[in-house]
Amino acid sequence: MNPFHLAVPVSDLAAARQFYGELLGCAEGRSAEAWVDFNLYGHQFVVHYVPGYEAARYHNPVDGDKVPVPHFGVVLSPSDWSALAERVATAGVEFVIEPHTRFAGEPGEQSTMFFYDPSGNALEFKAFADMERQLFAK
Repeated sequence: MNPFHLAVPVSDLAAARQFYGELLGCAEGRSAEAWVDFNLYGHQFVVHYVPGYEAARYHNPVDGDKVPVPHFGVVLSPSDWSALAERVATAGVEFVIEPHTRFAGEPGEQSTMFFYDPSGNALEFKAFADMERQLFAK
């Protein structure tokens, strides 16, 4: 797969550096006064400082959950997903949707969790037991 590039607004670069760099473990790349590149599991993720930024908070129902929209994240291996869920919980980050299994016993069964970054951007991290077969299963 090719790495994606995603840039999102944040209201506080120092808080973003702590959250993405220290908590999520994303190595920092290039930066300037108003933006920072991170390596988000092999993808180029950039935060841009926007004074007063507040993320919109919309939700759509999915399998009994109120899923934040928009959101972004990465599909991880089950072991990396479990380690991240534990790290985020231990750090006291509040889950929007607690780590759990969605679509249990159905095509596309997945482990998923949602939480917000310090600027209110929603993130989802998920894992599949068999990613090749389940990622786009109907």
